[in-house]
Amino acid sequence: MSDDLKNRGSQDRAQVNTSEAWELKHWTKELGVTEQQLKDAVKAVGPMIADVRKKLGK
Repeated sequence: MSDDLKNRGSQDRAQVNTSEAWELKHWTKELGVTEQQLKDAVKAVGPMIADVRKKLGK
């Protein structure tokens, strides 16, 4: 495991936690979307990354 706290990645790769700034950064980079697009997708379909990817067309 890396000691770089700025590069923590998602603890649960199956879900998006929009309450954590570092997770927002991770998933927006991973999915190539804005923070608002990610939050809107999670609000619409829930935190499961498979559902979020489908909603975003990723």
